[in-house]
Amino acid sequence: MKEICEWCQAPNAEMISGSVYWELPDGTRAIEITDAPTITCPDCQMVYQKETIVKEIEDQLFLIDCKKVGKTITFEELMTIPRLLKRNYFDFS
Repeated sequence: MKEICEWCQAPNAEMISGSVYWELPDGTRAIEITDAPTITCPDCQMVYQKETIVKEIEDQLFLIDCKKVGKTITFEELMTIPRLLKRNYFDFS
């Protein structure tokens, strides 16, 4: 599916799946999240995640027991880990 690139505004960016590397909220380590929804732009060569995906990942990592997460996890597996709280009560946005 074609998208507009958030960096260069080209109309032919595409949604793909890719790996992202994320620091855990406690700062103890970083993990690889595979198959994350990713945008790639052939014009400016940017590869990025939409803000909604970034927020989903950050909220999920903040609300789960990160000790249960290995060095690598798929995006889908990460999102299905049960949360300790229903939502991020510290997000006032």
